[in-house]
Formats: sequence, C-alpha cells, structure tokens
Amino acid sequence: MASAALGLTPRWLMLLSAALLLLLLPAASAQEPSAMSCSVYTNKSCEECLRNVSCLWCNENKACLDYPVRKILPPASLCKLSSARWGVCWVNFEALIITMSVLGGSVLLGITVCCCCCCRNRKRSRKPDKSDERAMREQEERRVRQEERRAEMKSRHDEIRKKYGLFKEQNPYEKF
Repeated sequence: MASAALGLTPRWLMLLSAALLLLLLPAASAQEPSAMSCSVYTNKSCEECLRNVSCLWCNENKACLDYPVRKILPPASLCKLSSARWGVCWVNFEALIITMSVLGGSVLLGITVCCCCCCRNRKRSRKPDKSDERAMREQEERRVRQEERRAEMKSRHDEIRKKYGLFKEQNPYEKF
C-alpha cells in the first residue's frame, strides 16, 4: 500500500486530523463574533484580530482585514497567501493549502492502490494459478496411469483364469 509506504496508515491519518481539529478548536471557540469592523484591530496583535471570525490578519503589513467571504482564498492584492492568517496565527494559507493537498493526495492515492490491489486479487481468484494448474495436471496423469494399470491387471488376471480354466464366459449356455 502506497500510503503505508509513506507512513500514512488510516490510523495515522485519523490521529493527524483529530490533532489538527483539537488544535484549531480552542482558537475557533475563543473567537467571538463582533459587530465592530476588523480595521479597528489593525496595528495591534494577530490574536486580537482573529478573535473575530470574519477577520483576516495580514502579517506583512500588520493589518486586520475583513475576510473576503465571496472568495475561497484571499486575493493577492489583499494579502499574500504566505502572510495571510485566519483562525489561528501560526498557520498561514500557503502552508494550509500545501498540507491539505498532500494529505488529500495521499488519501486518494491510498484508496486507488487499495482498489487496484483488490481488483488484482479478484482477477487472480477467478482463474487458477500455475500451482493449481500443475496439481490438476498431475492428478489427471495419476488417474490415467491408474486406469492403464487396472486394465493391465485385468488382462493378466483373465489370462491366468483362461490358463487354469477359471475363465467365466459371457454366456454360460454357449457350450451347449
């Protein structure tokens, strides 16, 4: 399995996502929505700005901006992804995108490899493999040799019966 080769087993992926959730949960619960504009927190600290869920902190110019909710990612004209913070101060958008892409790709790769392995095993189970074919061939050869031996023994026994007059004829009334 490719994800296991990368060290990302399903158990590790669950633990990793649970840890990420636990790290982001306190920050999200500490945030309280405010009716105030985000620009009030400009030139203050990142933590103060991000207490409001709708705010975006730009580390480059120490500005607290309203998050552009109509767009998934903030545009570069507003703030570069490497210096944009949302939710928590220690995760920038660039790192978040790269991390989520790698994790998502690993999960998809793992699922694809599992599906391919399952399909390959299913194809193998449908047709007999070489050892099964060889065993069947040997069994057939043994059966043929045994039939030959039986026929040979029967003919020998018939000759002995004829020699000593013990041979039973097909029709006992043929003599008369």
